[in-house]
Amino acid sequence: MRMDIMSKLIEDRNENSISQRKLEELSGVSQIDIARMETGKTSSQLDTVLKVFASLGKILAVVLFRTRASLER
Repeated sequence: MRMDIMSKLIEDRNENSISQRKLEELSGVSQIDIARMETGKTSSQLDTVLKVFASLGKILAVVLFRTRASLER
C-alpha cells in the first residue's frame, strides 16, 4: 500500500510538472525527505504525507472495511 501511495505522489507531481525542489517549497517538507518517500527509503509520518499531497491539491482518504473474520463473530 505504501508504494501505491508513493506511486500516486510521483504521478501527481509529474502530471503537474512540479520538481521535488518546488514541492519542498509548496509543502514545507524537505526535498531530501520527498526523495526518500518516493523511493521507499523511509516510512514517513502520516502528517508528512498529508502535507505533501495537500500541496498538490489532493487529500488522502482512508476507508476502513470489516474483515471477514470480524463479520463471523
